[in-house]
Amino acid sequence: MYSSVTEKEVYIMKELITKDDLIQLGYPKYTSIRIIRQAKQIMVQKGYPFYNNKRLGRVPKMTVESILGCELELEEDSHG
Repeated sequence: MYSSVTEKEVYIMKELITKDDLIQLGYPKYTSIRIIRQAKQIMVQKGYPFYNNKRLGRVPKMTVESILGCELELEEDSHG
């Protein structure tokens, strides 16, 4: 049913981050939610209107890093 995941798709998935990734890194649940919301607002301001969607929960890792002011290290299998 599902096709195998390509290397490009894995790279893209590593470049996106969810609230669950932030929770796994030790951030509190509601802090993680606020960070994702803030990142979505930034992406909308940059001209990506599809981030103006309540159901969208993945944002670019670079945007979250700019909010936090530090680089994030995610585990290899954090996206499934």
